[in-house]
Amino acid sequence: MNFTRWSARLPGTQRRAAARDDRSPVPAARAEYAQAQAATTRPDGALPLPPDTTPDPAAPGPALDDLSAREILGRLPAAVALLHGPDHRVAYVNEAYETAFGPRPSGVPAAEALPELAELSVLPLLDQVLRSGTARTVKSRRTAGGGSYTVTCTPVAAWNGTADKDDEKAGEKAGEKAADNKTGEKAGEKDKQARGEGGVLVYAADVTDHAEAAERLRTSERRHRETAVTLQRSLLPQELEQPDDLRIAATYQPGGTDAAVGGDWYDVITLGAGRTALVIGDVMGRGVRAAAVMGQLRTAVRAYARLDLPPHEVIQLLDGLASEIDATQIATCVYAVHDPNEGQLVYASAGHLPMLVRDEDGTVSRAADPTGPPLGTGGWVHTSGTIALPPGSTAVLYTDGLVERRSEDIDEGVASLARALSGAKGSPQVVCDRLIRSLGVTAEHDDDVAVLVVQHPARTGPNAELFHNAALDLLGGIEATPRARSFATGVLTSWRFPAELRDLGVLAASELVANSLQHGTPPMRLGLRRTDRRLIIEVTDGDDHLPRRRQAEPADEAGRGIEIIASIATSWGSRRTPGGGKAVWCEFALPR
Repeated sequence: MNFTRWSARLPGTQRRAAARDDRSPVPAARAEYAQAQAATTRPDGALPLPPDTTPDPAAPGPALDDLSAREILGRLPAAVALLHGPDHRVAYVNEAYETAFGPRPSGVPAAEALPELAELSVLPLLDQVLRSGTARTVKSRRTAGGGSYTVTCTPVAAWNGTADKDDEKAGEKAGEKAADNKTGEKAGEKDKQARGEGGVLVYAADVTDHAEAAERLRTSERRHRETAVTLQRSLLPQELEQPDDLRIAATYQPGGTDAAVGGDWYDVITLGAGRTALVIGDVMGRGVRAAAVMGQLRTAVRAYARLDLPPHEVIQLLDGLASEIDATQIATCVYAVHDPNEGQLVYASAGHLPMLVRDEDGTVSRAADPTGPPLGTGGWVHTSGTIALPPGSTAVLYTDGLVERRSEDIDEGVASLARALSGAKGSPQVVCDRLIRSLGVTAEHDDDVAVLVVQHPARTGPNAELFHNAALDLLGGIEATPRARSFATGVLTSWRFPAELRDLGVLAASELVANSLQHGTPPMRLGLRRTDRRLIIEVTDGDDHLPRRRQAEPADEAGRGIEIIASIATSWGSRRTPGGGKAVWCEFALPR
């Protein structure tokens, strides 16, 4: 074993290079000098000093060649044990080892004499080191006493009786201490016989302080991550809205194990009149800043959605807001609106990955490429696109963490998602979980993942009887209002609504048509729709001026229609229609 690399760490073992350069003669009285050394050696094993002298700090220490292996190992601050033979008998332990683990007998196999090696999982390595001649290391293991050690086992070449006289006596002492014990005598004899065998030097560095500091750091990181994930989840919807015509589920899984969570988000917003907005987005980067920007964008989306604007106008507003929040933060987003009367999703995408739609027969369609660049880039006029969502189909909106891998192109990831979706059946939550598993997303995944699954169920049998539509095209003139009232009465009666609800529905239809006749332009249309939860009445016309609720004065002859609607209906609203014109609607919750 080569101890040269330790020489710089040991006190008093600097090489006397200067003395060698002078080539000074060797003292003739070396024997007398050795006797003086022996006479002045201290019991603690320190280097000998001349009597009645004080060490000179500036004086050079002895050369490494002047020190025995026992002296070198004895001065090491780490615990050292020297084992020899195939059964790893103890040949020597230094003072640091005895301080850490207590005195250990020589000549006894390590499995019996050094139980701490078993606690540190070192014993299985001894045979490997002795057989292969290659060092092995066990990092930061804890003992029963509470200390932590990093242990290195290094092969040692065979030694003989001329190597170290102190080692030669180790086996004899083991036998003398147990003279009346045959086992002790055999241990001493075996020690003498094994000096020609190879061995293992066990070097155990106490890393208790480092281990405790590392554990405190891990605990702190764990708490920071829990706080960050809690913040992230608190910014997401705590409970998804469930529209009448759709079934929706979502999954969010934070990526990595650090506290730097991402800015993925999703949302479901009911717009009224049976329409639903679906949102998913991703703020680039990680950390609390990304989560904070995400929270602001999600809040803004909900506010803009209440205006019931077309998807591309909502994205346009978000683009400007993202630049104002933080010009350095780039975000992607998809905003889609589902209207049960149209059987499709109208969407706008700001640099986000395409939606996927699975038909009832398993065919998967992919939405067109993004209709504009990511949010925050500015200078772009966004447009809307459409993708069919007929009854029996399932749409999936997702963030890049689900499909992006360092080892493959992102298009391959999207293709893998499409294959997984084609065979995914069951409830929206089941589909969510299956997609997560199919794409190999685990708790150790390095990126955040958000998935939003939307199903438009195909209804048959008694369930289908709860969903009906009826519509009437209206011509201008004074006869339009009576026709609308008569039509609404017949439809609501056929739907077997209670008399009170039927009367309220007829009154609402009459007021909406009268308002459209007075303030709108042809073409006009009255639509009635019932679901399992509500009655929806909607009137469209060709004028794009939206009505607003106001308090009519006693002398006013107009202005009370919307006030009456707001008073009798559960909710009401208006929006501009894509082809020009407007729609004014109201809803009545059905009794349970």
